[in-house]
Amino acid sequence: MAMSSARKGWAAVGLAASVSLVLAACGGDDDGGDDNAGGGETGGGGDCAFAEDFTDLDGTSVTVYSTIVAPEDAPLEASFDAFEECTGMTVVYEGSDEFEAQLPVRVQGGSPPDLAIIPQPGLLATLVRDFDAVIPVPDEARANVEASFDPAWVDYGTVDGTYYGTPFGANVKSFVWYSPSAFEEAGYEIPETWDDLIALSDQIVADGGMPWCAGFGSGDATGWPGTDWVEEVMLRTAGIDVYRQWYNHEIPFNDPQVVEAFDTVAQILKNDQYVNGGLGDVTSIATTRFEDGGLPILDGNCWMHRQASFYQANWGDGVEVAEDGDVYAFYLPGINPEHGNPVLGGGEFVAAFAERPEVQAFQTYLSTDHWHAERASKGNFVSANRTVPVDAYDSPVNQLSAEIIADPEAVFGFDASDLMPAEVGTVAFWTGMVNWITGAETQETVDAIEDAWP
Repeated sequence: MAMSSARKGWAAVGLAASVSLVLAACGGDDDGGDDNAGGGETGGGGDCAFAEDFTDLDGTSVTVYSTIVAPEDAPLEASFDAFEECTGMTVVYEGSDEFEAQLPVRVQGGSPPDLAIIPQPGLLATLVRDFDAVIPVPDEARANVEASFDPAWVDYGTVDGTYYGTPFGANVKSFVWYSPSAFEEAGYEIPETWDDLIALSDQIVADGGMPWCAGFGSGDATGWPGTDWVEEVMLRTAGIDVYRQWYNHEIPFNDPQVVEAFDTVAQILKNDQYVNGGLGDVTSIATTRFEDGGLPILDGNCWMHRQASFYQANWGDGVEVAEDGDVYAFYLPGINPEHGNPVLGGGEFVAAFAERPEVQAFQTYLSTDHWHAERASKGNFVSANRTVPVDAYDSPVNQLSAEIIADPEAVFGFDASDLMPAEVGTVAFWTGMVNWITGAETQETVDAIEDAWP
């Protein structure tokens, strides 16, 4: 997202999100729900007016493939219900944590899904350039995006001048999860600077605790949580301009500024006094699934876990996510005051691999204000769609995430590994983080990733 003017900081996630936006085209007309478009039953609260532009879909089906797995897939699939009921279409969904490796295999083998929800613009570009398999976005879908999203979200989905991927979800990654009650009982305060964060970590060690827990495991995508750590620090030590030069390869991956970022992360993740609380030694980070990485907070075996807004889905039933609840999150502090408190974020993009009318129709629906509001209503989701009001989101974490994404004063850095060519961002960088956390030196790691650049 094209942002400027460093914001000097955000407080803990408990701050009330105050942005008020207008929700457009969410419920259709007020005069009833008899305007069924596809002959199906009414859905989405009994009003099918939103589907009046999606006709002749009864009896059709589309397949959708993504990285989103249990428990995050349940609200996603529920967000498709209204469209299915109102049009008669069937959406066949499949989630996999081997998505990044398997999607190119399926495309190359001639059996791609109809639609894929791709979390890396770099992977989208690879699929376009190497396989010529992605269908350009329908005009109606592009018009929807241009009307309701920051223009940068069109840029993210554009490859060599052609628009291929419409925005799906968005997320803010710059959060540190913790237990409010444990902090209060111990007398710990939310750190406002990086030095405060390190001082707090040292105090926890002195008090006999293990301050941090982490997990890089994610099937074929193992390593990606480590790339987020490096990206967070690059934004905070080098600034947004150098950060952009980095992912565009205007500076090499083994530039001294990248080395500094790795070594700063090592102060936490490679410190055997800091990690891996309740899970093992430093090397256990490589094999701990990211979904499990923060769970030791619940039993007091660790105190802090850096992970994105979407991590809240992994705390489990009965765990209250709130300022006075079982777990909550604070904003990862800045490092260099010159660069303020930038935000690392990411998002997914819908790409089509078939030109059938029903596929084009469903991609277009997923670009509408109606679907983004519908998905927000199901929980554990943030959209960059500007028509969805902040108070439509189900938790304070998501509300603040939406507020940050929409804030024109925020310095927003899109996930760098997602923007790099796939052979770098989703192969060499991921693998490099695993090698690094299990013993490889920083220089060795960044040199190997630089060598992978096409």
